Amino acid sequence: MVYLWLIIGLALLLIGANYLVESSVAIAQRAKISNFIIGLTIVGMGTSAPELFISISSALTGHGDMAVGNVVGSNICNFLLILGATAVICPFMIQNEVRKRDIPVGIVVAVLLLFLANDSIIPGIAENSLNRLDGVFFLIIFVVYMSSVIISKGKNPEQAVAEADEETKTSLAGKAPWLLWSIAAVSLVALIGGGQVFLDSAQTLARQWGVSEAVISITIVAIGTSLPELITAIIAASKGNPELALGNVIGSNVFNILLILGLTATISPITVSDISIVDYVMVIFAATLTWVVLKTFAKNKFDRVEGIIFLLIYVAYNLYLMLK
Repeated sequence: MVYLWLIIGLALLLIGANYLVESSVAIAQRAKISNFIIGLTIVGMGTSAPELFISISSALTGHGDMAVGNVVGSNICNFLLILGATAVICPFMIQNEVRKRDIPVGIVVAVLLLFLANDSIIPGIAENSLNRLDGVFFLIIFVVYMSSVIISKGKNPEQAVAEADEETKTSLAGKAPWLLWSIAAVSLVALIGGGQVFLDSAQTLARQWGVSEAVISITIVAIGTSLPELITAIIAASKGNPELALGNVIGSNVFNILLILGLTATISPITVSDISIVDYVMVIFAATLTWVVLKTFAKNKFDRVEGIIFLLIYVAYNLYLMLK
């Protein structure tokens, strides 16, 4: 039954996140907010909604490893599994600004997470945690990062408008306001309820398998909450147009650390016990490897061989987690 509840929770989580974004976009468009702003805020953050609700729920219930492990696992999944699988299906180019801005920022914030979440490296401190000060620090960096995104898009307004129009398409456009608000409310309930069911099932699974919550969150929970990005990227690759979707996947890694852990730690300080140095280093390694691949051989391009290498590394890392 635990597997059934895990699937039900995941389904509610993903469907709730999808329709919350769809209805929010439609409401924002009715309020005459520009597609550019909607794309940067509602759509951009909407893809991270499952991770956000899982992390906040975990932190509030005292499951810090699940909160941090979800973000760590999602970032590793985004780099190694999603980029790798997409490249195997259809080699692709990555936008230059993603290579120059998002990946280096992703490396820097991953390094910051490594040091801020491992307080025990400081003599006299026995407990690892992300406190409110750490959370506020991440949120400040997030504001600076978002400002740089807005400024960079402002330098190429035609491309920004085209991307915003593509991102903010919604099947709920033109629906009555009462219906949109009702869908948003029901979606929020599904998101919160589904997240709790998924979280409880994952914790039960960890106990049944005899592994830590950290391992479950980095593997099963991370893959589950990354499913929308994975499916979107694969569909885009099969249609021969994966660049925009994968740019958003890489950008979401910065969102995950700065916004999700920043907001979560600010709401409720996170105590971390079973996330190891290896796990944090793996996030840094995956981001750095992506940057190296894009800088060498065919510049800004992922080919099938590189995709296979990424997938093999991801499988090897997950085997390591299960067997350690």
